[in-house]
Amino acid sequence: MASLTAGATDQQPVFEVLGRSNARRERELALTDGLRLVQWHNDGGRMDYQRPGHHTLSVYLQGGHATHLIETPRETGSPGCHCILPAEHESRWNVAGPLRFVHLYLSADAWADRAVRLLDAEPRAITLAQRIFGVDATLAAWGQRVAALDWQDPTERLRIDTLSQAALDHLVLHAARPRQRQRAERSAGGLAGAARRRVLDFVDAHLDSATLSLRQLAAQAHLSEFHFARMFRASMGCSVHDWVAARRLDRARTLLRETALPLVDIAAACGYAGASHLSQRFKAGTGATPGQYRRTPAG
Repeated sequence: MASLTAGATDQQPVFEVLGRSNARRERELALTDGLRLVQWHNDGGRMDYQRPGHHTLSVYLQGGHATHLIETPRETGSPGCHCILPAEHESRWNVAGPLRFVHLYLSADAWADRAVRLLDAEPRAITLAQRIFGVDATLAAWGQRVAALDWQDPTERLRIDTLSQAALDHLVLHAARPRQRQRAERSAGGLAGAARRRVLDFVDAHLDSATLSLRQLAAQAHLSEFHFARMFRASMGCSVHDWVAARRLDRARTLLRETALPLVDIAAACGYAGASHLSQRFKAGTGATPGQYRRTPAG
């Protein structure tokens, strides 16, 4: 959920309001589509939001048992609960710390674009409603999963992006009418052969990039991220992130076996942050260090 600073002015972004309060920004990550993910820790205080100008999805990770809206002191938060704060909302809070939470920020335009791509609907008809201390297993799991990942790890960014895109798709579907939701969820089949080949070829051609995104891959199949992720899993039997991670590891194996390139160059060719990152991921995936693998005879 959110904690906000006293005396915020109109159209003040939530992260700026929080930044001037007792809240401490623990880490931050820019995602595709202009999304912004921030993990906060707050020791408490009186906070106000006044039309921040962007939407905020917030999930409590720790604390919140005595945090409440000024107008409803008996309604308090708890770990796993979520708050949805639309761009035009206003609220006044009493925050009792310590409190740790994740925020996912997106613009009103990004929300409208998602509604069009996912539902092929008039975006003004798909509104994001305010929710305080909601309980939703999908959103609670999203918060815990992204909080458990290493945001500095380039190979984890696709996983974080995919999880966050899925959380927003969940909100869009929840806001849609039942018939719209059913139509969007019918895509249970796999990718067409030509689309699958384009996606897999694109992955292999960009393994050296640490910024592969779900939207880039979905664009190769001419699908929304939501439909692409579902159809990719149906076709390949695994998530997009797991496929990319496996292909990076396969390329590292090949380069270790067939070339004398130093580890730093192999890491760069496979999209790892450096030689130590490559070594860590390689051992986790194969049980051997790159050096041990290179010294072991093939076959």
